[in-house]
Amino acid sequence: MEGDGVASGGMCGIIGVTGVDEAFSFLVEGLRQLEYRGYDSAGVALVADGDLWLAREADGNHSVEELALLETGSRVVGSGVSGSRTGENSGASSGASSGAGDVSIPPPRHCEAGIGHTRWATHGRPTVENAHPHVDCSGRLALVHNGIIENHAELAARLDANGHEIASETDSEVLVHVIEEELRRSESLLEAVRRALEDVRGSFAIAVVSSAEPGVIVAARRVSPLIFGVDERSAVLASDIPALLGTTRNLFALEDDQIVELRPGVAHVSGLDGSKVDPVPLTITWDLDAARKDGFDDFMTKEIHEQPRAVAETLLDRHGPGGSLVLDELRLTREELRLVDKVFIVACGSSYHAALVAKYAIEHWTRVPVEVDIASEFRYRDPVLDQRTLAIGVSQSGETVDTLQAMREAKRWGARVIAVSNVVDSSMTREADGVLYTRAGPEICVASTKTYLAQVAALEVLALALAEFRQTLDHGVIERLVGNLNELPAAIEECIDREKEVFEVADRILGARDFFYLGRNVGYPAAMEGALKLKELSYLRAEAYAAGELKHGPIALIEPGTVVVGIATRNRLREKMLANVAEVRSRGATVVLVANDGERDVEDVADHVLWVPEVEPLLSPVVNAVPLQLFAYRMARELGYDVDRPRNLAKTVTVE
Repeated sequence: MEGDGVASGGMCGIIGVTGVDEAFSFLVEGLRQLEYRGYDSAGVALVADGDLWLAREADGNHSVEELALLETGSRVVGSGVSGSRTGENSGASSGASSGAGDVSIPPPRHCEAGIGHTRWATHGRPTVENAHPHVDCSGRLALVHNGIIENHAELAARLDANGHEIASETDSEVLVHVIEEELRRSESLLEAVRRALEDVRGSFAIAVVSSAEPGVIVAARRVSPLIFGVDERSAVLASDIPALLGTTRNLFALEDDQIVELRPGVAHVSGLDGSKVDPVPLTITWDLDAARKDGFDDFMTKEIHEQPRAVAETLLDRHGPGGSLVLDELRLTREELRLVDKVFIVACGSSYHAALVAKYAIEHWTRVPVEVDIASEFRYRDPVLDQRTLAIGVSQSGETVDTLQAMREAKRWGARVIAVSNVVDSSMTREADGVLYTRAGPEICVASTKTYLAQVAALEVLALALAEFRQTLDHGVIERLVGNLNELPAAIEECIDREKEVFEVADRILGARDFFYLGRNVGYPAAMEGALKLKELSYLRAEAYAAGELKHGPIALIEPGTVVVGIATRNRLREKMLANVAEVRSRGATVVLVANDGERDVEDVADHVLWVPEVEPLLSPVVNAVPLQLFAYRMARELGYDVDRPRNLAKTVTVE
């Protein structure tokens, strides 16, 4: 997870609604759908009967759940111009400084508008005081924010000189006070927000309500994602599509430096300069059921079992006229791609590991050099690009800010840019010259499973398309490899069916604290992904190395009790890999190998084997990932951890 500078709401979820009954229930349900963006704290603000009603909770993974209890009367909060949760360990006031006392009443059933927020803390502790929504000094304005206000210290100093009381440790709160200042010389909330944002440096998605303008929500974005929708009687907004599934099909995305005023059944979009904008409708291919657990114990299990379908749908209809390969939206000519003489791939986390797999495939099949960069480092190292460079950005959400900014940097130097994303009409896909969608559907679990496999499959398709455009592989070879790709869903299904065998191995190793994951060639990024899964789910130390590198230092850490997990499926370095594994076993390590069915020689150097079907070596990371996912899942569950919501992590990173 990336972070730079200070941010109170770097990976947060925003929800808003106007024109519906039972707004509180609507907002809480939306926050449930957005918890993958963060869950350290959560809150709701409602405009009702000329006042603001505010509730905030900071109970970690259970923050939204605690908010939901308020609907039953199990918890009581304040109302009027000020209100915070009451009871044990509340730890803070609402942030309103009007001097009004807390009036404890349940959520109002009928209100004019409401906004909600679920937070992943990057600056300021995860307390009620730092939770959103934030309220101004008058208690008439409430604001939620996702992003980073880079000049918040400068703004806070100005506000302090003007007598404002900043109650939280966050950068976000300054925004509501700046809007309060501008409202004194503006005719509307819309105008005040527009004027306030002229002073802001950084990234933001915000939504603001005022008790003086019932039924109105003003929202704006720069870099951080924000979508909205309207129907005949209501209007809604959110950070991401799952929160609004089932509300309306009339959904739109705000672009950078755009602002929208929502009223029941009405949305007016303009630029921050006041110019009118006609929003572009979003294409929605998911339904509400796709974001539910479907009877599984958790989202991770559900999403692991969805992997065969995710890969199959990613590979669907990739043949065009004459058998040529098809990308989803390619706004580049074949001649432009034929002239490419260097490829950069930028990504973060699991997407970075998928990119490393793609490097092996692209270089082997197209003979074009490939560099893979962690996106947060790319634009700060002065990369050398030009018009013959192809830059590929890989992101599940299409909103990962490091990857988005890296793509923008590549375009600035004249490179052609392709986005690989799971979300139609995301920021990356809108800005790219070409798009390849992974079609995995919503992924709710923070740890990537089905989107990672779909990314690898999509990047393999892209590698073959480049080989076709550059004529570096015969058509018959491409056809054979496409056939091999289409066999992957069945192989993945077979791996999932062996879940019990993987769990038995995990159970035997339970109690170990130190893990080393080893791989060679395309097995190395597979090892990196396996180690990441174990770290983020079970909080055990797990380091990944290219197996040949182990004897250059890390082997000093091998001792009895250490577990070495190796990728020993068939590739041209398999024999060397087995020799590396023999070195660690002779020093007392417990060895677990991922190996192809029938390769019995691995049993001579392994204590445990996770068997997988044999596939084309360059495609093997798709299959090899499955037992490593199941292994990490079992370890985490047996240790009592929440696999869907690992500590300190969030699904989508929208600050640098």
